[in-house]
Amino acid sequence: MSGNMRNEKLKYILKLCFLAAIEFIFCFTPLGSIPIGPIVATLALIPVIIASLTFGLKAGATIGFIMATFSFIYWTFLMPAFPTAFLFTPFAEVSEYKGNIGSLIICFVPRVLSGIVPALVVGHNNSQEVVDTKTMSPVKPIIASILGSLTNTILVLIFIALFFGKEYSTIMGKGVLVLIGSTVITNGIPEAIVAAIVCPIVSRIIKNI
Repeated sequence: MSGNMRNEKLKYILKLCFLAAIEFIFCFTPLGSIPIGPIVATLALIPVIIASLTFGLKAGATIGFIMATFSFIYWTFLMPAFPTAFLFTPFAEVSEYKGNIGSLIICFVPRVLSGIVPALVVGHNNSQEVVDTKTMSPVKPIIASILGSLTNTILVLIFIALFFGKEYSTIMGKGVLVLIGSTVITNGIPEAIVAAIVCPIVSRIIKNI
């Protein structure tokens, strides 16, 4: 391996470590949430989408898996008594509700896929290589960021309805369809808008470092 290739690989690893560190901050501190009027949008998917746009689906899936692992740790060890913790970890038990294998699917699958979808949208399937943004429509990264964010929101809600629909509805005191619709409007759409603004810009900056 030439010195230049080693330097590029090192830069790639360091950038992924940087995104993983940002993910840690977003997952375990209040800095990961931003208020938008009465709505709170989470920033946890931002590093996942940035990794996907910058380095491709392998890197995006890796950071998505890291995000899911942090989420699993958070709900298992820090907030196991929270009323809906069982949705994201099989080790949480609240009243008569207990997590199961479905909890792991909810926690991991949407996050990993959110790191894959943006790369597929922009046609970036190789790791350790940056996309040629000179020939790419500037709209593509925006659409990719929106779809990456909505992938997580929609899949989490679908899996919750599939595995814990009755329990979730009972805890929240509303019908499952109402909960899905309201969550998409109050969380999914604002988070997708934030991703559409932040991710393409930051991705371009990271590519040029």
